[in-house]
Amino acid sequence: MRFLTSSRKLAAATTAAVLTATVAPAISQPAAAVEPTQPSVGESTTSSVESTSVRSGLRAVLQRDADALLPQGVPGVLAQVSGRHGTVRVRSGYGNLERRTPVPWNAHFRIGSLTKPFVATTVLQLVGEGKLSLDDTVERWLPGLVRGNGNDGRQITVRQLLQHTSGLPNYVLGLPWLIDKEGFEQHRFDTVTARKAVRLAMASKPDFAPGKGWNYSNTNYALAGMLIKRVTGNAWRHEVRQRIVKPLRLRETTVPYTSPRVPAPRAVGYERFPGPGATPEDPRYGEQIDATLQNPSWGGAAGAIISTTRDTNTFLKALVRGRLLKPAELAEMKRTVPTSEAFQQAWPGSRYGLGIVWVPNSCGGSWSHGGDIMGYMTRNGVTPDGSRSVMVSFNTDSPKREPGVPAPEHEMTRTLIDHALCGAGGGS
Repeated sequence: MRFLTSSRKLAAATTAAVLTATVAPAISQPAAAVEPTQPSVGESTTSSVESTSVRSGLRAVLQRDADALLPQGVPGVLAQVSGRHGTVRVRSGYGNLERRTPVPWNAHFRIGSLTKPFVATTVLQLVGEGKLSLDDTVERWLPGLVRGNGNDGRQITVRQLLQHTSGLPNYVLGLPWLIDKEGFEQHRFDTVTARKAVRLAMASKPDFAPGKGWNYSNTNYALAGMLIKRVTGNAWRHEVRQRIVKPLRLRETTVPYTSPRVPAPRAVGYERFPGPGATPEDPRYGEQIDATLQNPSWGGAAGAIISTTRDTNTFLKALVRGRLLKPAELAEMKRTVPTSEAFQQAWPGSRYGLGIVWVPNSCGGSWSHGGDIMGYMTRNGVTPDGSRSVMVSFNTDSPKREPGVPAPEHEMTRTLIDHALCGAGGGS
């Protein structure tokens, strides 16, 4: 199950019949064993005042976990664990397949739906300032916007937007070029405003009545971004910068609107598109392309932010430690509901709060929010006390498994994240 582009990938199963792209041979993945002139899949760095032997053990475990992800079809992987006493970083594969160079240690990447906790935090700060209520209706702040085909902003609350319990359909289903290679190459620099995104969503019926179910929909966060502007007079991007990025000194984090570039250093973001006869189990991906450059406005408040493993770890730890929200609002963020069956398949036992996900693990559980956008995929987790966090970045969100490699039972990073958060020597 994917985050920002989840509906894009799931929709491929029903729309593949009308696609005309021919499936092309995949670009081969880097081998686990590489020559000295190539990036070593075992290359890693560590900084800590803790026992070198303990932390070296964790590093070795995480390196094996990172290496094991390559056969799942990712070009490269970068992972960083951050704790009270330092960090452990590992990387594997390639950031640039043509040049055979590794993912830069401080690579910038599109974080996709990890943008949502930033936006949810901003909304909750406004709640804490008394500027709006979680029980306010969408209609109160955005009158007449959510109407049509059974969608009704008079019945939907701010809480339901942040928690994906509004029932609103996902606007990405109205952007068919997201699942078509030729369409993406033609429209990758188009601007999609939040208002247009909401109009696209209104063309479909709601998934369920407000508060009567759970379904991941980017429309909720397009509206949350518009809500921030209506309340503050400023774009959500400005408020996120002023309220989160600057106070936490996230110097490598940018919040673009239409700029197509990812700041250097970066890995190339590779993307494959579904082929004829695609199903959720077998998307029949074709030849991958370089999708690094794209106008991220279509993701907007649901997924446009660019960051690094260091900055995003800093954000998650600050969030759960209460540095960004007052106790009452942080408690509201952590009030969860069960996720959908598709989410449960990837993350068994997962529950969704207000912009963050609770995921059980071998040492209890962690708070998290993944992100997928063309060219990049992010997975992560932070312990409940904020003492340890892990960020994993891939330079594709459309991995194509090597022949004979079985599909993982659950989300493919589950083992690495569990080892990072629950293993000894992670910095806590």
